[in-house]
Amino acid sequence: MVDKRNRSTFLALVVMTMILGLSSRQFSGYFPSWINLFLGDMLWALMVFFVFAFIFRAKETRWIALMALLFSYGIEVSQLYHATWIDALRQTTLGGLVLGYGFLWRDLVSYAMGIGIGALVDQEILYK
Repeated sequence: MVDKRNRSTFLALVVMTMILGLSSRQFSGYFPSWINLFLGDMLWALMVFFVFAFIFRAKETRWIALMALLFSYGIEVSQLYHATWIDALRQTTLGGLVLGYGFLWRDLVSYAMGIGIGALVDQEILYK
């Protein structure tokens, strides 16, 4: 059993990660192109990890990481499905941010990196 996470801390982490993720597009000119390939998706997955940590505050870090990874991979695989209704949803701002637009293998790597960072941060917060 894990000590329960402080919801205020993880809510703050979710909000900060959202701001960084949305800002990453604004400041992409300041980063090398190889960082821009991964940064947005990595921050999206990091935010997903923090959301899961916020909701399931008594679960172990590895459980949260696995659920966040399955969720993120599920969203990415769903981008292979193109029906009129879901493509219309993807064309909205919120739908595009949550569901994405098209499947990319490199996004799976970005998600794993973001969730790995989240797991490290979680461990530092819980066991310090």
